[in-house]
Parts: sequence; C-alpha cells; structure tokens
Amino acid sequence: MTPSLATILAWSYGLAALAYGGCALWLAGARPRRDARDFALLAATGLAGVWGLALLLYAILEGPSSMLIASGVADVLRCGAWFAFLILVADRTSRTAGDVRVRDHALVAIGAVIVGWGIVCQGLLAGDVTTFGHPARLAAYGTLGGAVFTLILVEQLFRNTTEAARWAILPLCVGVAGAAAFDVYVFADALLFNRLDLDIWSARGLVHALAVPLIALSVSRHAGGALNVVVSRQVMFRSMALIASGVYLLFMAAAGYYVRYFGGQWGRALQAALVVAGGLLLLLMLFSGSMRAKVRVLVSKHFFKYRYDYREEWLKFTRALSASEGEGAVGEHVIRGLANLVESPGGALWLRETGARAFHQAARLNVPASDGTEAADGDLARFLLDSGWVVNLEEFRFAPDRYGKLRLPAWLSDIPNAWLVVPLSTGSDLTGFAVLVTARTPIDVNWEVNDLLKTAGRQAASFLGQMQATEALLESRKFDAFNRMSAFVVHDLKNIVAQLSLLLRNAERHRDNPEFQNDMLMTIEHSVERMKQLMMQLREGTTPIEASHGVDLAAVIRRIEHAKAGQQPPLEIEIVDDVAAIGHDDRLERVIGHLVQNALDATEGRGRVWIRLTRQGGEAQVEIGDTGHGMTTEFVRERLFKPFQTTKRTGMGIGAYESHQYVQELGGRVLVDTTPGAGTRMRILLPLFRPQAVTSADEQRDVA
Repeated sequence: MTPSLATILAWSYGLAALAYGGCALWLAGARPRRDARDFALLAATGLAGVWGLALLLYAILEGPSSMLIASGVADVLRCGAWFAFLILVADRTSRTAGDVRVRDHALVAIGAVIVGWGIVCQGLLAGDVTTFGHPARLAAYGTLGGAVFTLILVEQLFRNTTEAARWAILPLCVGVAGAAAFDVYVFADALLFNRLDLDIWSARGLVHALAVPLIALSVSRHAGGALNVVVSRQVMFRSMALIASGVYLLFMAAAGYYVRYFGGQWGRALQAALVVAGGLLLLLMLFSGSMRAKVRVLVSKHFFKYRYDYREEWLKFTRALSASEGEGAVGEHVIRGLANLVESPGGALWLRETGARAFHQAARLNVPASDGTEAADGDLARFLLDSGWVVNLEEFRFAPDRYGKLRLPAWLSDIPNAWLVVPLSTGSDLTGFAVLVTARTPIDVNWEVNDLLKTAGRQAASFLGQMQATEALLESRKFDAFNRMSAFVVHDLKNIVAQLSLLLRNAERHRDNPEFQNDMLMTIEHSVERMKQLMMQLREGTTPIEASHGVDLAAVIRRIEHAKAGQQPPLEIEIVDDVAAIGHDDRLERVIGHLVQNALDATEGRGRVWIRLTRQGGEAQVEIGDTGHGMTTEFVRERLFKPFQTTKRTGMGIGAYESHQYVQELGGRVLVDTTPGAGTRMRILLPLFRPQAVTSADEQRDVA
C-alpha cells in the first residue's frame, strides 16, 4: 500500500468512523429506544463506525491483516443490522398484512444466509484457507449479495409505505440505497475484472459517510410579481426544473472533469465520491416535497401577478375532497386538500358531532393524536365563527393585539409546529376547523393566501355537511325499516290479543269442559311462546308523556339487583350517597338495567360486576363496572353509541344508542373507561333533582 493510498484510506474511512460514531452516540443519547427498530438502527450505525475505525487503523498502521479481518467482520454485521432494521420498519409500515409473516420469515432467512456467508468467509480469510477458492473473492460475493439485498429491502420499504409516511422515510431510503448501489458497483467491478480497484474502494468510506445526514434527517422527521406570463404554472414549474437539471448536470460534469484530470492521486477516488454525492443530491431534489415547494414559491413570486393559478388549485382541491374512499378517509382528505394549498405536510381536523357541545379531533395527517377539545362557545370557536379569519399562530405570538381579545386554548400549543387555524363554516354555523403545521418552505401568509384558505374552508365545510347529512339520511332509512318491521310485529300481537280475548269470552261457558281446558292451555302456551319471540324483536323506549320528576336511584338499583339475582356473576351493590336525579323511573331503570346486562354478558362467572351510586358535585353518578372482555378505543368511538351497531348475535344495536340519547336528553353524560381484556367502567352522570326548580316549572305550565 503506497503512502498516498494510505492517506486517502485514512481520511475516507476516518470520516466514516466519525460520522457513524457520532450518529450512534446521538441515537443512544438523544433518541429514546422504544422497540427493536431503534436498537437495530443503533446497531447498524455503531457497527458502521467500528468498520470505519478498523480501516482507519489499517491505513495508519500500514496494513495489518488483523485490522482488515476486523473491518470485514464489522462490515458483515453492519449489513445484518441494516437488514434487521429495514425488515422491521417494512413490517410496521406495510399496508397489506395478509402475507407479512411469511414474507418476513423469508427475508430473515435470506439475510441470515448472507451474514453467515460473510462471517465464514472472514474466518477463511483469517486462516488463509483456499480449499473452496480464494477467500477474498468469496467475501466479495457475500458483500455484493448483501448490497443487492439491501437495495431490495429499501425498494420493498418505500413501495409498501403509505404516501403520508413516505415524507419521513425518504431521506433514509435515498442514503441507504445510494451507499448500497456504490457497493454493487465496487464489488461487481472487482468480480468482473478479478481485481479490486483500490482507488474506488478507498472512496467507499466517504460515500457511506454521505448517507449519515440523510439518516439523521429521516430520524428527525419521524420524532411529526411583475410579469403577467400567459403560460400555466405547471409549464413554468417544469421548465424551471428542466433548466435547473441542465445547469446541475453541467456543473457536475465540469467538477468531475477537473477532479479527474487535476486531482493527482486523489483524482479517481474524489471523482467516484463526487458522482455518488451528485446522484444522491439529484434524487433528493427529485423526490423532496420541500425542494418542489421552494421551486413553486419561486415561480409564483417572480413570474406571475398572482401567487396561485386558481383554476388549477381549485381542481386539485376538488380532486382531493372527492378522492375519499370511506367515512374514515373524508377528514384526512380535507386536511390534505387544505395543506396542499400552502405547502404544508399535514395537520389535524376538529369537528363537532350532531348535538355535541364541543369539537373533537376527527382526523389527522402527519401529526400526533390530540385529546384537546374546544367548546362550541369557547373563545377560539366564537372568534372563528364571528370573524371568519384564518388564525396565523406565528403572527399571534408576535402581535396578539391584531386578533383582539382572542385567547388560544392550551392544547393548541401541544401540537408540534402548529401554524394556521382554518375555520370550516357554512353560513352562521361553524362545522369545525383545521390546524395546519408549518409549511415545507417559508410562505408569506398575505391576503391572497387567507382568502384562498377561507374559501376552501367553506367548500370543505359544505362537503363535510353533505357527508353528515348523508349519514343522517342513512340512519333515518334504517329507522324507517325498523318501524316497518315493528308494524308487522304489532299486527301479530294484535292477532294474539284477539285470540286470547276470544278464549276469555268462552271461558265462562266451558270452564268445566276438560277438552276446552286442554285446548285453552295449549293456546296459552302457544301464545306465550309467540309473544316471547316477538318481544325479542321489539325494543322498548317510547318517549313518555309525563314530565321528568325526581327518581330515587337507590330504589331503581335495588329493583335491578332483584331482577338480576339469578344471574352469574352476582351483582355487587354499593350505595355511597342516597340521591335523586331528574328523569323517569321506568326509563332510567331500562338504561341502567341495559348497561348492567351488557356487563354481565361480557363477564364470565369468576369475574365481578358492580353498581356504585355516588354524588359528584351537582350530579348523581351511577357507576357500572365489570372485569370482562373490555372494548377497544376504536369500538367505543365509532360503534358503541351508534344505532344498529352490536356484537351480540340476537342484539339489534339499539340499547346503548337509546340509553346514550336519553341521558343526553336529561342533560347528563355517559363516560366510558375500558381496556381490552381488563374490563369496562361506565359512568352515568345525571343532574340532581331540585324540588324548587321542578315546582317552579310546573307552576309556569299550570299558568300557561
């Protein structure tokens, strides 16, 4: 090894050791390790640092074979760690879960074979065993296979990742794929010509070091006009991209020519590194949303009188809204449509359900989930409805006086990079609002941007209102079908009543006739069985005519205890406070009894089911708990209190919906605390009975 080559090796692999070692220390100290993916990434960067350090020592110590063997082992283990990381991430982000396990087992087996092959070859190289061929050539085959397999895993990861998540993994894929592609070139060339090009091989450490900033960027992303040009913005944007690509290629060619012919001993090594760096930069520019956003803003600022091509923007926004593929995707597409107007990578949507008093997060895109709620009469909701303004949070921090007496809710500051709050209103009603995160490129939020977002927000609100109206219409049709079914049941009941009435009229004349008695018993038995079948189809719950009054909840609970006495597990009763609530005895008994029966059905014989009555401030609290199967958060949010949603074979999905609706009519609430496999705790909060308030209301009704 010549002194000049040793110097190049020392600088190249020393830089790799420094870059990967620093990245590993950053991952170990700054990023919390949560699962196997984090450990695999830490191992890959740490082993890459060891690999670079071993080759640095190999160059400094003038070629000891032990350092070369150590670098080879570290290189093989580094590839294995990258295999594990890419397989784990691809498994987590895959959109098709059907064959994930079979596919992962096959990939793990291939990776294990490649790593095993590399370790064996390093052992043969250490022992200078040539029985199976030259060990260096065998090791080159293993390194080439590992590089090709890495490219396959990167392609699988990128292709199976959703579009919303590709923004986070794109830099990592570009960096890892670029380094692997360079390895394919180096070792394919070595195997083809039966000799290793030392000039290119010496640049391998530098090329791998170039991937470290991209890996760090991906990890960080994962933790959330003067001229009136008549051509369209798309043509201008593509023309600018073409011109920039031409200038870029000319610059790279000139730089490569200079390095090649005037770089001396460093010429070929720097040329190879420069080509790879240029390719990585070009890929990043082609696939980076931030770079494309900067070009669009540049074109809009300097080539057009107005920033937006309104026809094009409106077509894109309409396509984004109409691209919804299901109820759960509607909110996400609304966010994406609004975010694309200002080059934002994502945001969240807050909506209010019919009859609810607060806005809750209904959808999100590239932002964490939030439990924050905004009351319908809160400061933010009133400001958005009254003014119709788009709230620029950056502007609010520096000049809050521009927004009058607006006070922002505390939960809004917990959203990372929150930037704009866009109202979604129709007429005098606020349907919801969207919170967009900071744009990929700096954008001046002027009057044009505000007008566009406000208009788009109105269209989005109309779209969401139409979807909610459609859902309500579907529910209404389901109720119509249920009413038709009830009409048939009532008709059958009328026939049974007529049959029993006839039997009762004949009983006076034939009470001593044995044949009539037998026939009467058979008729009654048949009628009872028929009524049982009909009652299984019916659902009680008609609105009572009498007004609400005070209900002794303790007495209601004791009646339920008596009715459920024969069921298992036994019902546990605890009356802490003997309180009365506003309501109707029979309906509250049905509501509590329904929830108790659900708890009994969900709990096996050795479990516990309890009712606990307490007073919480100005409300009565009835707690129904069990240690049964529990429910998922998705089931509680999307199905529990929706009509015609049930998990029982004989259920109709009306009981929970009816109970929830009736409690809301009384001015109360139903709170659910549940964990799958650990049980459920449901709390019914009802207004306390105040005799003076009811008496006053009755007196006013009497006077009227």
